[in-house]
Amino acid sequence: MSAALQAQNVRVALGGREVLHGVSLSIASGRWTSVVGPNGAGKSTLLKALSGLLPMQGQVHWFDQPLASINRRDRGQQLSWLGQGEGASDDLRVSDVVMLGRLPFQDWLSPPSALDQQMVESALKATQAWDWRERTLGQLSGGERQRVLLARALAVNAPLMLMDEPLANLDPPHQVDWLEQVHCLLAQGTTVVSVLHEIGMALHADDVLVMQAGRVVHHGACADEATQRTIEAVFDQRIRIVSVEGQSVALPRL
Repeated sequence: MSAALQAQNVRVALGGREVLHGVSLSIASGRWTSVVGPNGAGKSTLLKALSGLLPMQGQVHWFDQPLASINRRDRGQQLSWLGQGEGASDDLRVSDVVMLGRLPFQDWLSPPSALDQQMVESALKATQAWDWRERTLGQLSGGERQRVLLARALAVNAPLMLMDEPLANLDPPHQVDWLEQVHCLLAQGTTVVSVLHEIGMALHADDVLVMQAGRVVHHGACADEATQRTIEAVFDQRIRIVSVEGQSVALPRL
């Protein structure tokens, strides 16, 4: 299976302190990989390094092409990004925020094309945000804003999607909606990488990448016992992973 993302000896320092310590990994194309680990493990830093948003040592490849050789426009077309706690001006209309995802496909000062409009409409409807398209971000709740930002990422329709805490502020029904959207992306061949605190939701992925102290300590299929035991270990055995009706779930260990 071909690799969508590869990292070789990636090191990142923030504020003079090394946060990622020589991370190497390969993420298969067309699969969903969840990144989990305790606070401070380096999950968000790794995702930003893989997306090219942080200066780093080492190499990252997208679809066998060195990231350093990919120009900004092509990066914008190949990667859909949803960052943690991302903001936007409260005065912007919802439809305009989502249209930002189509900027890499538009010529300078050119109006949005019919395809751009179609992709924005599809993304807004997929996140159940279509009815708010004329409202401003300032009129939305935290969960509603998160759905709009997810719509912006979906509108890119890129072959690679990286999401950092995409379930923030989403209530359980909309978390399930997000899960359905991920499966739709996988069905069309998109590679999805998501940082998640919700271990039960992360175990719905194809693979899990477990981090601790700036290193990858395990990378394997969700269903593998070794994967599940490693997750329990990095959380100091304070959770246990069990199977309920064929699905792995994380429970507190009392």
